[in-house]
Amino acid sequence: MPLGAPGGPPEQLPVLGGTDLRAVRRRVRLALVLSQILGGLGVSTAVALAAVLAEEIGGSEAVAGLASTSSVVGTALLSLPFAALMARRGRRVGLTSAYAVAAVGGLVVVAGAAMRNFPLLLVGMAAFGASNTANLQARFAAADLAEPLHRARAISTVVWATTIGAVLGPNIAAPAGQSVAGLGLPEAAGPFLWGTGVFLAAGVLLHLLLRPDPLLTARALARAEENGTADAAADNTTDDAPEARTREAEDGDGRSLRAGLAAVAASAHARVALAAIAGSHTVMVSVMVMTPVDLGGHGAGVELIGLVISGHIAGMYAFSPVVGWLADRIGRFSVILSGVALLGCATALAGTANGNHAQSAAGLFLLGLGWSAGLVAGSALLTDSIPQHARAAVQGFSDMIMNSAAGVGAALSGLVVAQAGYGWLNLLAAALLVPVAVLTVAVAARR
Repeated sequence: MPLGAPGGPPEQLPVLGGTDLRAVRRRVRLALVLSQILGGLGVSTAVALAAVLAEEIGGSEAVAGLASTSSVVGTALLSLPFAALMARRGRRVGLTSAYAVAAVGGLVVVAGAAMRNFPLLLVGMAAFGASNTANLQARFAAADLAEPLHRARAISTVVWATTIGAVLGPNIAAPAGQSVAGLGLPEAAGPFLWGTGVFLAAGVLLHLLLRPDPLLTARALARAEENGTADAAADNTTDDAPEARTREAEDGDGRSLRAGLAAVAASAHARVALAAIAGSHTVMVSVMVMTPVDLGGHGAGVELIGLVISGHIAGMYAFSPVVGWLADRIGRFSVILSGVALLGCATALAGTANGNHAQSAAGLFLLGLGWSAGLVAGSALLTDSIPQHARAAVQGFSDMIMNSAAGVGAALSGLVVAQAGYGWLNLLAAALLVPVAVLTVAVAARR
C-alpha cells in the first residue's frame, strides 16, 4: 500500500430523505467552489499590496510585514471560535459568519488608511484574516462527505477553485487602487474596499446554497451507520429541524479542544499532518509577504509584482487536483515529502535571485506548489487520522497552529530582511523544513 494511502472497502451510498448522497455531494461541492472563487478574489486582490500599504502608512520597511502578520494572527485567533461555531451550527453558519467578519475588517483597513492610523490598520487586517479562516475551513467542508479513497481529491477540488479568483486578484489590484483615487485614499487601500464587497457576496452565496450542511449531514450519517439505517441522516440534512440542532449543539460541547488534543496525541499520523500543514504554511507566508518589498527594491513596478504574485498563487492552487490525485494514489506521506523538496528548491531560487525577476518568479511558483502539496496531503492525512466525533475541533486547532506559526514567521520576516536581507530570510525558512522532513520519514518508516 502507498505511504499514507487510506484503505477500506468501496463506499455504500445511502439515500437521504429520497436524495442520493452523490447529489448532496454535488450541491455542496458547487457551493464551496463558487464561494472559493469569490473568496480567493477578495483575498488575493488585497494581499498583493498589503505590505506596500503597511510600509506607506507605517513609514518603514521594517513594519511592512506587520500587515500580513496581523491578517495571519487574526486568522489564527479566529480559527477556534469559528470551528466551535461550526461544531455547534454546521459549516454554513460558520463560513458565512467568517466572511461577514472579513468584510467588516476590509472597511476598517480602509478607515485606517484614510486616517493614516497604523494601529487601526492592523486591527482591520486582523479581522480581514477571517476570510482566510473561511477559505481554509472550506477544504474540510469538502472532506466531510467524501469517501476516504477520494478524500484528498475532494479537498483539492475546493483548493483549486480558489485559482480563478486568486490569479485574477493581483492583476486587478491596480484598477482597484485607481478607483479610490477620487476619495483621497492611498492607492493600496482600494483592493480592501473591493474585497469587502466580494466577501459579502461569498457569504450570501453560502447562506443560500450550502444546504444540506455537510458537517451535520456527515455526523448524521455516522449515527445512522451505528443504528443501521439512513433515516436519522435524512432527518438531520435539513437546517430547520429544532431537535437536530439541539442534538448537534450538545455534540458540539463535547467536541472541545481538549478532545481534539487527545485525538492528536493518540495518532502519530495526525502529528505528521499538523507538522506538514504548519511547516508548509509558515515557510510560504514568511517568504511571500516580503517578496513584493524585495521586488520593489530591485526596481519592479506594481504590474510586475502583481504578475509574480499571480504566478505564486497559480502554484498554490492551479495544480491542486494533481496533488490530490497523487495523495490518493501514492499516499499522503510521499506527497508531503515532495512538498518539502519543492519548498526547499523555492527558497534556494528566491533567496539567490538578487534582482533577477524571472528567477524570483520561478521561486515563488515553486513556493506555491510546495505549499499545495503540504496543505492538501496534510489535510487529507489529518482527516484520515482523527475519528468523526473529534474532527471539527482538530481541524480548528490545525488552522490555529498553522496560522499562529505563520504569523510569527511573517512578523520576523520584515525584521530579518531589514537587518540581514532577503537571502537570509529564505535560508532561515528552508531550515524550518528539516524537522518536518525528519518527522515524516520517521513515522513513514515505522509504518
